Amino acid sequence: MPIEIPTDLTPELVPLSWLIGEWEGRGRLGSGDEDSEHFLQHVSFTHNGLPYLQYRAESWLTDDEGTRLRPLTVETGFWALERKQLDADGGPGLVPADIVPVLKSADEVEALRNKDGGFDISVSISHPGGISELYYGQIKGPQIQLTTDMVMRGSHSKDYSAATRIFGLVDGNLLWRWDVAAGGEAGKGLEAHASAFLHKVS
Repeated sequence: MPIEIPTDLTPELVPLSWLIGEWEGRGRLGSGDEDSEHFLQHVSFTHNGLPYLQYRAESWLTDDEGTRLRPLTVETGFWALERKQLDADGGPGLVPADIVPVLKSADEVEALRNKDGGFDISVSISHPGGISELYYGQIKGPQIQLTTDMVMRGSHSKDYSAATRIFGLVDGNLLWRWDVAAGGEAGKGLEAHASAFLHKVS
């Protein structure tokens, strides 16, 4: 399935362009075994001319047939190539960026490729309950691997210390898996948290 790159996309988002759009599908909580609960998810990746993608994922628990039972959660965030921020970049806060993008051409973006032939990326995701994650990882073609560098928790948040996420484009569909370390048990490592198979709806 060919990937259409929007004509108004800033050059450094081209490696992430296959994510742009609305995705929807079903998944399973935990390891996905026979007793795992089902959920429905709607994910959007959008851009506004700045060098990052805006991410939103809304999920609902469902029965075995996919009928919505109740809301599960919402998460939001930002995805971008990982690079040093320069004076021409926007921020912090409302400090505007220069009109001309920091990376102006495909050749300048190509110079960011890592030794594995992909691009380093950073992803920040916020959740209800006072939890925010900062991931670092790599995008290489239609594959993404992310590992938390930091998990911030509010004073009353549930225990949650680390996570990994993987994403892949397979036959035009978005597949993902999320493993987490949570629960407060000493020495407890990452365990399967959820996975889903999403198709593009727009």
